[in-house]
Amino acid sequence: MAKPEKVSAVAEIAELFRESDAAVITEYRGLSVQQLQQLRRSLGSETTYAVVKNTLTEIAAREVGIDVFEGQLSGPTAIAFIKGEPVEPAKALRDFAKENEQLVIKSGYFEGKLLSEADVTKLADLESREVLLAKAAGAMKASMSKAAAVFAAPLSKAARTVDALRAKQEA
Repeated sequence: MAKPEKVSAVAEIAELFRESDAAVITEYRGLSVQQLQQLRRSLGSETTYAVVKNTLTEIAAREVGIDVFEGQLSGPTAIAFIKGEPVEPAKALRDFAKENEQLVIKSGYFEGKLLSEADVTKLADLESREVLLAKAAGAMKASMSKAAAVFAAPLSKAARTVDALRAKQEA
């Protein structure tokens, strides 16, 4: 029979997995409490950074239907549970790991797939969703402006030709 503390811990981790859109697994060995607080602040309000027990986390992940963590959890583990867009928290983790060698990004989970450390870095290198949408909107607006100019060109050319003919007849 499982202890009530462990059952509640598994339920809490499972709830974090359910609420999050992505998760990044890290090893935090050697970081001070102040450094962990600084990391939590840099991740933003939509991300929960929790120190977890490996076995309980595997059980919770399986309970939620996430089976990609088998064998991935070893050593002192902390997980960043990300709600919403994962790009900014991934950037914060990457930048913090550059400044503090003790933080090691091991892997992640996004849209049902296991992410390697390299995948998490690629995710961090992306621009935010808002920036990408703005670029797409700008490209579409430019295309529409060009199309409008192409459609308007024959009319303006015809108007200039008629105007030139009228000026020639008057002269």
